[in-house]
Amino acid sequence: MKRLMFLLTSVLTLSLVLSACGGGNKAANGGNAGDEASQGGNAPAEIKTVKILQLKTEIVEGLNELKVEFEKEHPNIKLEIQTVGGDYGTFLKTKFASGEEPDIFTNGGFKDMETWLDRMEDLSDQPWVNDLLPLAKEPMTLDGKVYGMAMNLEGFGFIYNKDLFEQAGITELPKTYSQLEEAAQKLEASGVTPFSNGYQEWWIIGNQGINPAFAQQPDPDAFIKGLNEGTESFTDNAKFQEWVKLIDLTVKYGNKNSLTTDYNTQVAEFANGKAAMMQQGNWAQLQIDQINPDLNLGVLPMPLGEDAELNDKLNVGVPANLVVNKNSPVKEEAKIFLNWYVTSDIGKEYIVKKFKFIPAFSTMEATVEDMGDIGAEVWNYAQAGKVNTLNAPKFPDGLAHEFASATQAHIAGKYDMNQMLDEFKVGWDTLK
Repeated sequence: MKRLMFLLTSVLTLSLVLSACGGGNKAANGGNAGDEASQGGNAPAEIKTVKILQLKTEIVEGLNELKVEFEKEHPNIKLEIQTVGGDYGTFLKTKFASGEEPDIFTNGGFKDMETWLDRMEDLSDQPWVNDLLPLAKEPMTLDGKVYGMAMNLEGFGFIYNKDLFEQAGITELPKTYSQLEEAAQKLEASGVTPFSNGYQEWWIIGNQGINPAFAQQPDPDAFIKGLNEGTESFTDNAKFQEWVKLIDLTVKYGNKNSLTTDYNTQVAEFANGKAAMMQQGNWAQLQIDQINPDLNLGVLPMPLGEDAELNDKLNVGVPANLVVNKNSPVKEEAKIFLNWYVTSDIGKEYIVKKFKFIPAFSTMEATVEDMGDIGAEVWNYAQAGKVNTLNAPKFPDGLAHEFASATQAHIAGKYDMNQMLDEFKVGWDTLK
C-alpha cells in the first residue's frame, strides 16, 4: 500500500513539473500573458466577437482588410462585419427585434439619435472624442454627452464632367436654376445626356436630393418644428416649389427610365461619359475610379431659384456615426476597436487613402490625391463655410421613404406638384 501511494505521489509530482515546464516554454516562445486566463496562467483567454452592422457598401473590401489587421494586433477580439445598403433602418430594427443585436451599428444623429438613445453607450470618455471636428460632433451630442463616432464628412451636389462641359461650350458654372437649364440645353445639343438620374433609389430623392429645400429655409430647424406643430406646410412653400422644378429639370434632360435606374447604373452611365452630371457625392469617387479613373470632375450646387449666392453651397455633413450598443456583452472590446480604427496608423491610412473619406478628425490629414476630385471640391466648400447642413436625420423615422415614394409618383405622372407636396404633409403628420 505504501509503495502504491509512493508511485501515485511520484506521478502527480511529475505531472505538475511537466505542466510548469510547458507553461514556461509557451512564454519563452512568445506566448502573450494577455492571451491566458487567470486559472494558473495556462488556459487561453476567451475570444470575444464584436458584431458590426454598417451601411456604407463602398468600403466593404477595405473594411475586411482592416479586420485582418486589427485581429493581428488583438488576437482575442474577432470582428464580424455585416454591411447592409438600401433600407438599413428597417434591417436594423429587425435585428434588434429578433434578439440578434449588433455590438456596433450606425446612426444618423439628431432625430435618429433620439430614437435609439436607450440603446446607445455614452462615449464621451473615449480618447478620440476631443479630436472630432465640431461639425462632426454635433449630430451625436445631447446634453453634453457624445454618443457616436462620425465615420467621415460627406458632401453632395451635381457631380459634373469638366471635359464634357468644355466641349459643350459651358464657360460659366451654373449657380441658378436658369443657368443650369441653359447648361443642360448646351449639353444636349452637343450630343451628351445632361443628367444621369438614379431615381429608383429612395435615398437619392428622399434623404439627399430633397435637402436643399430644407436647408434653404430661413431657419431649417424652425421650419421642421413648424411642420411638427402644424404651423408650416409644403404646398405653399416657395423653396419646395423651386425644388420640384429642379427635379422636373433633371428628368426632362435626363436618362430614359430614371425610375428604374439604380445607383450602380447611374454611376456607370456617368463614368462612361454618357452623361455630364449626376446627383451624388464624394462616396461615388471609388466606383467612378474603378470604371474610368481619368475623369476630370467637379461638383456643382443644386440651385433653387435665381439667387446665385444663396445657391452656391454644397450639402455637407456626417452621413453616419458608429455607435456602441449599451447592452452589448462586449462593449469594452467594441470601444477598443473604435479607438484603434481612428488612432492607429493603418486605420487612419485606410480612412483617407483606401476609403477616400473626408476625415472627421483634426488628427487626420488628407490630400487631393487621397480624397479624389470630388472630395477635394467638397472640402474646399466646407473650408469656405459654403455648406448646407444635412437635415434628413431630423426627419420623423421613415419619412424619407415617403418623400421618395411621392416624388417617384410625380415623376411617373401620377401626381402634379401640389398633389405630391400634399402627400409630403400627410406622410409627415402620420410619422411625426
